[in-house]
Amino acid sequence: MKVDLLGSKQTLFRIFYRLGFTPWDGHPLAQSLRNLIEGSDALPPGNALELGCGTGDCSIYLAEHGWQVTAVDYVKQALDKARAKADARGATVNFAGADVTHLSSAGLGDNFELIVDNGCLHNMSDADRDAYVNEVTAVAVAQARLLITAFVPGGRFGVRGVEPAEMKRRFAPGWTLLSTGSERELDAEQTPTRYYLFQRSG
Repeated sequence: MKVDLLGSKQTLFRIFYRLGFTPWDGHPLAQSLRNLIEGSDALPPGNALELGCGTGDCSIYLAEHGWQVTAVDYVKQALDKARAKADARGATVNFAGADVTHLSSAGLGDNFELIVDNGCLHNMSDADRDAYVNEVTAVAVAQARLLITAFVPGGRFGVRGVEPAEMKRRFAPGWTLLSTGSERELDAEQTPTRYYLFQRSG
């Protein structure tokens, strides 16, 4: 019997949002993202895409710093909350219901200069990770930056995680790893994460 793992995960996240159980929300933004947007070598604002945006904190932050932002998630409840947050802050974000493994057929465009993933890739199956890399590459312009924040295996219960070596392997040769490092969430668990900053070849 074939099990629809993606459908099962979508259902689970919908239930979590319906119950209000969203422990991934409300954490401070990753320092790696702040450095990229506000640091000494900050990127000039352009077109940004957030993958698995949840309730929109990262996307709203980008919009407030001059970026034209598209943000995708497959959970309607998350997108509804994200839109409400953005409206309350006066931020303009295009929130869209889409699967990150089918970006190129979702009508989002292919002109993204910055793509941000704050905890999306690290819980996917191998097949979905393959599709993710292909789809992210398809919607990124040459020299685009891709910033991924991910747990390592064992970093949090219930999250698969991804090894740094796998991350590098999956994005070669179409992307160059510019920097990587540890990043801690500022919560009671002090869960270690890693960030990976890539640049699209071409």
